[in-house]
Amino acid sequence: MKIENFYLNKDSKVFIVAELSANHNGSLDTALETVRAAKRAGANAIKLQTYTADTLTIKSEKDDFIIKSGSIWDGKSYYELYESAYTPWEWHQALYDCAKEEGLICFSSPFDTTAVDFLETLGTPVYKVASFEITDIPLIEYIASKQKPIILSTGIASLEDIELALDACRKVDNNDIALLKCTSSYPAPIAEANMIMAQDFAERFDVIPGLSDHTIGSTVPVVATVLGAKIIEKHFILDRSIGGPDASFSMNEKEFTEMVKAVREAELAIGKVDYTPTQKQIDSRNFSRSLYVVEDIKAGETINEENVRSIRPGHGMHPKELKNIIGKKVKQDLEKGSRMSWDLIES
Repeated sequence: MKIENFYLNKDSKVFIVAELSANHNGSLDTALETVRAAKRAGANAIKLQTYTADTLTIKSEKDDFIIKSGSIWDGKSYYELYESAYTPWEWHQALYDCAKEEGLICFSSPFDTTAVDFLETLGTPVYKVASFEITDIPLIEYIASKQKPIILSTGIASLEDIELALDACRKVDNNDIALLKCTSSYPAPIAEANMIMAQDFAERFDVIPGLSDHTIGSTVPVVATVLGAKIIEKHFILDRSIGGPDASFSMNEKEFTEMVKAVREAELAIGKVDYTPTQKQIDSRNFSRSLYVVEDIKAGETINEENVRSIRPGHGMHPKELKNIIGKKVKQDLEKGSRMSWDLIES
């Protein structure tokens, strides 16, 4: 795998990514300074997230749309969280330009097809699929169709989820794939890091293995490196005191610098191979995509791409069923925000 001028293979150095996420706290100046700080800290790349609240979910106060999965965001609505956390799209060009000036690779996680199209206009060199989007097979297929390297995070994934995602990439002849071990808990317990999985990823799936890390400290990145990870991603912030949704589990410049040094000097560490999701990962599947009614539908009306979408949360039908239900009629009136299920659809 080649990402701009960085080659990734079993003999290459680890590709260290600083995740900006929501750590700009609504300020472009803060975002730009974070890019510069990531360079000073030794990162190889800076990663953004490209979405709006409306591309991730819908504005609803229904119980399904209130976060209650044991996370630091419990009590907020999905819409409220994403509206406060997103990176404005009009900032992206400046951030890409700043990264280039600093000698950093800049890329992003798109959360719907419009974000992919937008990132294509910026010449993004690689795509990252976030953990909670690994079940959105149509989105993964669309990203992979751009024939650029694709990095998949596995924070809520079962073995079947991983296989479906990899098949989606390979279906469009994209074999430039990296798979990151991740625990979607914020912060994540070190005991659930299970970094021996990185070795298994490489052997089982013939991919570049890596780590998307939400633990506190440098221990897990060091273990990951020793066990063969070639990508390490950590949330990065100028100063946790500025606050924000991701501040509590993000590294500041000093900590990130120390992690980079530790990764480059990594020693042996051991984990275990286990694909069984933890309870925290199961709870976090609420953040995955599923099929919901997004516009009111009257009984007997036809399902189309305007009234049913793959959105967060994950209580409805699997996104892979979207193609199978388009064109079918519903048995009863369905309100916006209703979960889709087969028993609502005429046979």
